[in-house]
Amino acid sequence: MAHDSLYAAPPTGADTEAEPAAGVRRGAAGRGAVLRGVLVSWDAAIVAVLVVTVLLAALSVENFATGRNAQFLLLDLVPLALIALPMTLIVVTGEIDLSVASMAGLCSTLMGQLWLSSGLSLELICVLVVLLGALLGAVNGLFVTGFGLPSLAVTIGTLALYRGLSFVVLGDQAVADFPAGWTAAVVRSIPGTSVPGAVVPVLLLALLCGVVLHATPTGRALYAMGNNDEAATFAGVSVARTKFWLFVVSGAVCGLVGVFWTLRYASARGDNATGLELTVVTAVLLGGVSIFGGRGALLGVLAGVLLLGVLRNALQLADVDANALTIVTGTLLIASVVLPNAVAEIRARLYRRRRRAHTTAP
Repeated sequence: MAHDSLYAAPPTGADTEAEPAAGVRRGAAGRGAVLRGVLVSWDAAIVAVLVVTVLLAALSVENFATGRNAQFLLLDLVPLALIALPMTLIVVTGEIDLSVASMAGLCSTLMGQLWLSSGLSLELICVLVVLLGALLGAVNGLFVTGFGLPSLAVTIGTLALYRGLSFVVLGDQAVADFPAGWTAAVVRSIPGTSVPGAVVPVLLLALLCGVVLHATPTGRALYAMGNNDEAATFAGVSVARTKFWLFVVSGAVCGLVGVFWTLRYASARGDNATGLELTVVTAVLLGGVSIFGGRGALLGVLAGVLLLGVLRNALQLADVDANALTIVTGTLLIASVVLPNAVAEIRARLYRRRRRAHTTAP
């Protein structure tokens, strides 16, 4: 019985209180009901903001609404989206991985070093790099699940460790003599469109993560872990093993991002992907995933990824200073933590008000 009750109703958006949500949906018609309906779905709000932002950028920023800019925008979003997808699963469980950019950077430098000195084929090197990423993720997972250490502290430590190792591998050197066919392939568009072919793996991974999170017992277990690890354990969920493999998957995806980053820019450097972790966390939280775990949906995260990408692209086209872009990202990160909690509080107050009105009605 405990098992069934724990998995009965996993959250699908930024909020989890089923009873208040039902109360809001049954609200009276009119403007108040519309407001309450919007508050129910953080995902819908982010999608609406995304649509408005795209329209405003298309109308006010020169060259934004062009096929070539769309191609560059989507290419910029590939590493962000790839890492954000497994990060969503990790944050839903109440953990976090801040070492993702450093893992991608270390994998990039290893790829450059192997290509420079090993004599191995590039195909084999790419496989080895992805396996290295999985190993780096396993180290994170071992410290978090094997030794019971906080993921925040562990991944801050490995963020510095992995970035330092990436400079040990190549130093200040950059490896740039990758085959032109490979570097051209990662930026090539799908014939007849401006959509890069690199978007296809993102869509496949998004589909896989969406099915796992929202349509399988594993997904319900992830939400259960985020709400209460101990209760999930009593319900038969292997919490430590599940979290460990999530970190492994995150590391493997970072290895893939390291390969993509290296080939897209035709350069393996120790500082590749620096700062990407801030943007990834911002996209996940902006998409409605609770930093405390147990809440969130993949649709909101994808909308958050697109919103961040559109904003940064539009500001760059408008010749906004790079420091301003960092300020925008930081501001959105703060807003993504504060606003969902404010929305949840407003919903709770609306529900309590309706309850009082029902109890006092003659």
